[in-house]
Amino acid sequence: MRATNLVDGAIVGAVGSVALNVVSYLDMVLRARPASSTPEDTAGRLAGVAHVDLGSGDRAANRRSGLGPLLGYGVGVAAGVGYAMVLGGRRLPLPLAAGVLGGAVMATSDGSMALLGVSDPRTWGRSDWLSDVVPHLAYGVAAAATWNRLRPPRL
Repeated sequence: MRATNLVDGAIVGAVGSVALNVVSYLDMVLRARPASSTPEDTAGRLAGVAHVDLGSGDRAANRRSGLGPLLGYGVGVAAGVGYAMVLGGRRLPLPLAAGVLGGAVMATSDGSMALLGVSDPRTWGRSDWLSDVVPHLAYGVAAAATWNRLRPPRL
């Protein structure tokens, strides 16, 4: 495993995370929907499981508010690095790579929310699923396109 592959994987994950957030914020603008509380709720539950004291009152709420997005970026970057570790220097066709990357990040985030009791995807409606699938698909497309751009086809 070359170190450049891991660095490129981190870049891929960061690009995908930005795309996911841009699509999520555009959805909020277009549908006038509020921000989801699940990232900060997940951060709070994770802190509790890890026995990390976030403080009380506004201090704890502010820390959860900052930790939620940071955890999201961490998952996104880690997925990119994991993808690089599995593929090495190889490329996959864009649709397959986008599905693998987007699906991995979605499964990780939704799975952790379910395990921590923050949300139960089995109870989600159509609108909830669209709000989750579309940004994760954007993550996958942006991350896969970036990986493939960093790995030109071999002639």
